[in-house]
Amino acid sequence: MSRPIAVLRPEPGNGATIAAIEAAGGMAIRLPLFAAAPVDWRAPDPAAFDALLLTSANALRHGGTELAALRSLPVHAVGGATAAAARRAGFAVAHAGTGDGAALVAAAEAAGVRRALLLGGRDRMLEAGGIIARAITVYASEPLPIAPEQAARLHSAVALVQSPRAGARLAELVAPDHRAATGIAAISARAAEAAGRGWLRVAVAADLRADTLIALALQLAD
Repeated sequence: MSRPIAVLRPEPGNGATIAAIEAAGGMAIRLPLFAAAPVDWRAPDPAAFDALLLTSANALRHGGTELAALRSLPVHAVGGATAAAARRAGFAVAHAGTGDGAALVAAAEAAGVRRALLLGGRDRMLEAGGIIARAITVYASEPLPIAPEQAARLHSAVALVQSPRAGARLAELVAPDHRAATGIAAISARAAEAAGRGWLRVAVAADLRADTLIALALQLAD
């Protein structure tokens, strides 16, 4: 019998991932570990920057009315979903990557960006430095309470781990002596490492695209 796939990412991405898994014939468990919410911020003068870096669509979902002041800046997005969200918000997308934040910065620099503005979450991998002239927090992802009976649903499942922070939270929820029946499909080696050891099987996706990770999780679930 196929194992269920536990989707840990926040909404609305959680529901979208579950829909993709079920459309492919898999079983899914809805178990978001965090919820994203906006924080107060003010848009700087866009004339001080030559590009806008976005590593998550959450910056656009939760950025609010201040985003309008920055629409003159070309967007360099970490992936296709973030790029699509930027276009819906009225931005022109100069680049949509397929790697992580470091790859996004490298691609932007290669394209001639020298003073980028980064909009991101409170817990993020990138900060000001190099071509990133300024980094601003526009949303925060806070942990959701997970009851023991909810965590127990991870037994004999495949956990879909899409960030190092999610991996670390998963390690908190599942004690080392309870991990041997649970597999992990991780978006990156860093996300897998954050989950710790003792899992039934840990596999890392070949790239950072959502469909690649889902396909990997479906393979592990068989």
